Amino acid sequence: MHIMTGKDAVGGGLRERKKRATRAALAEAAVRLAAERGADQVTVEAISAAAGVSVRTFFNYFDSRDDAFVVVDADAGERVRQAFLAAPPELPPLEALREALAAELREAERQHELWSLHARVLRSAPHLLVRNLGAQMADESGLAEAIARRIRAGNGPDAAVPSGEDPDREGAPDAATAPPRGDVGRALSGLYPRLLAAVAGTAVRVSVQHWCERADEVSFADVFREVFDLIAAGLPVPAR
Repeated sequence: MHIMTGKDAVGGGLRERKKRATRAALAEAAVRLAAERGADQVTVEAISAAAGVSVRTFFNYFDSRDDAFVVVDADAGERVRQAFLAAPPELPPLEALREALAAELREAERQHELWSLHARVLRSAPHLLVRNLGAQMADESGLAEAIARRIRAGNGPDAAVPSGEDPDREGAPDAATAPPRGDVGRALSGLYPRLLAAVAGTAVRVSVQHWCERADEVSFADVFREVFDLIAAGLPVPAR
C-alpha cells in the first residue's frame, strides 16, 4: 500500500475533512494526468486546474510536484495505526494488524482503477518508485512503533519468567503459553515490531499486486485473507 504521513492529521472537524478532501482530489488528479501523459509531462498548473484549485493551494499540501504522484491516501497509515492500537487487547498483534489493514484496504478495493493507475505511474517513473519506497519505509517505521507500544501495554516489564526462576513454582506462567525467555525483551527492543511491520507491508503489496492481476477472478478480501492465513500458518509449502 503506497502511503505516507501527510501534512494533515487524521481526525478533526469539517475544516479538516475539507482539507483532506482537497488533498485527495489533488493526488487523484496528479495520478490520472500522469497515467495519461507521463509524470514528466504534467505540471503543477495542470494538476491544480484538474482538481479545481489554485497553484497556491497545491503548495499548501505538497512541497513539490513529484510529491503529488507518490501517494494516493496520505492518512491511511495513521488510520491503520489507530485501528491497530484500538483493537481488542486479547487479539495477538498479527491478528489485530490484519483486521486494521483489512478495514482500510476495503476502500482501496472500491478505488481499484485509481490504485491500478497509481501503480502504473510508479512503474513508469523509477525516481517516483524510489520515493515511494522511502515513503513506505517511513510508514513502516511508524507502524513498528505502534506495534511496540501495544506489546508494552499488553506484556508489561514482568511478562516473561525471569532468568533463573523455577518455571514449576506455583504462579509461574505455563510453559505451553509463556513466551520463551528473552522473547519479550527482544520484542520490546524493536526486533519483533520491525519484522511484523515489514511482513505486513509485504503482505499488503503482494495482495494488491495479485488481486490487480486477477480482479475479474477473485475478490480482494479473499486474497488478503489467504495471504495472512499463510503467514499465520508459518508459510507452509502448498500441497501439489
